[in-house]
Amino acid sequence: MRARYSAFVQEKPDFLLASWHPDHRPESMGESDPSHTWLGLEILDVVGGGAFDNVGEVEFTARFSVRGEFFELHERSSFERLGGSWVYVDGYDPGNPNG
Repeated sequence: MRARYSAFVQEKPDFLLASWHPDHRPESMGESDPSHTWLGLEILDVVGGGAFDNVGEVEFTARFSVRGEFFELHERSSFERLGGSWVYVDGYDPGNPNG
């Protein structure tokens, strides 16, 4: 999770795509938005994802600003070990009753 957050901050779309599960990966990341500034990542919960696990979940809050307006992204992300590497599968907002 921290590596993917860092890739967003450093605008490394190749890493983001490579660390996305192939069954869920978009074709491209699109263009980065220069008005978008990442401000921090807080890991709230981790389930699984250990050395002997093949799946894991991470709940986090990522803070960012767009043109001076502040936002938070709250997500519970699923990861799977694939070919020896952890890849992002999908995520949802745990505060949204509709997922």
